[in-house]
Amino acid sequence: MVSFQSKWLYLLIFLGIQLLVMALLSLGGYQERVTYFIRIFRKPEAPGLSNRNHSVANITGGDVYANLSHSPKPHSHGDAMPYCPKTSPLIGGPIHVSFPSGLTLADVQSKNTLVLRGGRYRPPDCKARHRTAIIIPYRHRELHLKFLLYNMHPFLQRQQLNYGIYVIHQAGDYTFNRAKLMNVGFREAMKEEDWDCLFFHDVDLIPEDDRNTYICDSNPKHAAIAMDKFGYKLPYKMYFGGVSALTPLHYHKINGFPNNYWGWGGEDDDIGVRVSLAGMFISRPSSKVGRYKMIKHKRDKGNDVNPKRFNMLAKTRQTWKRDGMNTVDYEVISRMYLPLYTNITVNIGTEAGLHPNPPKPPPPAKAAEKPAAGAPAKGSTKLKENHSEK
Repeated sequence: MVSFQSKWLYLLIFLGIQLLVMALLSLGGYQERVTYFIRIFRKPEAPGLSNRNHSVANITGGDVYANLSHSPKPHSHGDAMPYCPKTSPLIGGPIHVSFPSGLTLADVQSKNTLVLRGGRYRPPDCKARHRTAIIIPYRHRELHLKFLLYNMHPFLQRQQLNYGIYVIHQAGDYTFNRAKLMNVGFREAMKEEDWDCLFFHDVDLIPEDDRNTYICDSNPKHAAIAMDKFGYKLPYKMYFGGVSALTPLHYHKINGFPNNYWGWGGEDDDIGVRVSLAGMFISRPSSKVGRYKMIKHKRDKGNDVNPKRFNMLAKTRQTWKRDGMNTVDYEVISRMYLPLYTNITVNIGTEAGLHPNPPKPPPPAKAAEKPAAGAPAKGSTKLKENHSEK
């Protein structure tokens, strides 16, 4: 027979365990991560048992290409084709992001047979409800681009989007300017199609959940709310970095992006301030859905920290209407429609301008001549001319 003291001991142990569990769950992000990993390792239900997730294969935490094996063969897009469902049946939730060793662009192409020239895609069996352009500012990131394309194409196809991928390549070795390249990407992409949403996407961020839909909201959207780099937490309230989405109307309201942030840092915060100044709010998915894995890398050569960024941010309220889409200048060097993306190489100039004035060459030397009687010496005349030019 259990004694009275033993009962109290068991009760205290039980209460202690409960308090410990509650303390663990209260830690920032702990419950979120436990739930996430439970979903990853949970066995999928047998097909036909449940339709709550609207997933053809009902695979959670699997390979990003898994559900696409159920896609039908492509056929012509006639007027009789029905619209795609509001929620794609191919969406499965958490995705296992992988970086295959020895990956080539040919490998990526072989796994994405429905992607058309220029990185364009539309669902083969229904009319897409949304048209999304992916804009990637880029330079010297070949390996990252391969991994992004490997994961991004099936990710977008699972959402049944009509999409195109644009890589905006900054020519030359001058300091990198991410925001100006995004301005270029907006203009060049809109020349090709009337996109209803544009995602501005860093090349080193891979989405980890396909419920993070690449469609625009009623306000500008910050999609990369939870990166592994920051412990899957938002680093600060106004953060707008990594991956963001705007409609053409949003873009025009904020006058596009700043053109004068050369080097790393500052431009994302400037854009966030512009959203507020234009009378809009930042929309975000939940932290369980807006998860991204960052490909680790060192800072690129030519993308050093911008030492002027804080001073520039302090002046955004005065500068945002006169520095943006209305002042962007660039030259398209080449446009290539590659199998997996459209590559647009551009000259965006330097801080001195698109074509800074070269220094004037010195005047050619002339042979000394003997001055005529009563005329001033040539040397004194030249000095006088130089003084007047200054």
